[in-house]
Amino acid sequence: MHKFSLEGKRALVTGGGTGLGRAIAIEFAKFGADVVLNYNSSKKNAEEVVEIIKSLGRNAIAIQADVTNEQQVINLINNAVEFGDGKIDVLVNNAGNIFESVPVSEMDVSLWQKTMDVNMTSIFLVCKYVIPVMKRQNRGRIINMSSVAAHNGGGIGTIPYAASKAAVQAFSKGLAKELAPNILVNCIAPGVIDTRIHQAYISEEARVNNLQRIPLKREGKPEEIAGAAILLASEYGSYITGEMIEVNGGIYMD
Repeated sequence: MHKFSLEGKRALVTGGGTGLGRAIAIEFAKFGADVVLNYNSSKKNAEEVVEIIKSLGRNAIAIQADVTNEQQVINLINNAVEFGDGKIDVLVNNAGNIFESVPVSEMDVSLWQKTMDVNMTSIFLVCKYVIPVMKRQNRGRIINMSSVAAHNGGGIGTIPYAASKAAVQAFSKGLAKELAPNILVNCIAPGVIDTRIHQAYISEEARVNNLQRIPLKREGKPEEIAGAAILLASEYGSYITGEMIEVNGGIYMD
């Protein structure tokens, strides 16, 4: 079996109906994994991804859950374990969003809290209830989605998003130490990727300006983020933990 193979693995992808989650779920299936797709409101999109995965010869199920709600997360994990015959080999915490673009001086605390809950608290909750499953297995991979915004503060008006993504990075590094050596925890930090979030919250002028700052002179594709996730989920990622994988076309170099 090739070391990039995910044959026999069961993966859970939050926010799996659209954007990066959709791409990761489909690419995981191409490499042999069965996939649980979590969605909150994108039921039709998630069901379409399930059908695509089944057409690839793998098994998949879509499960609705608000991953900021603890009881719904518990139900999600229980259903995912049942689907996976007791296993969750790979968790991808992809659910996240930018809700509004607002300066801090004009920002309501509810927007700050909502953004933190969706982008960071959700990761804490899903990890909390996946960890016992992975400990029973004595193995597992956790991949959390951060952003280049964690490094540069994000765009004007999106400070809560940037702060939450920086928190994801710190959380992941701490969790990697806590769960070593058998459960590996890493982040992926996408740059400017052609998804609905960037389409909705970045003006066309800003997108053009961004292209001038990206050494590769183009936006990334969701599938290019999925490639990094496959590396971290596969045997080739067996000596990587506590790491932030930057996939950004060179717009940020650490």
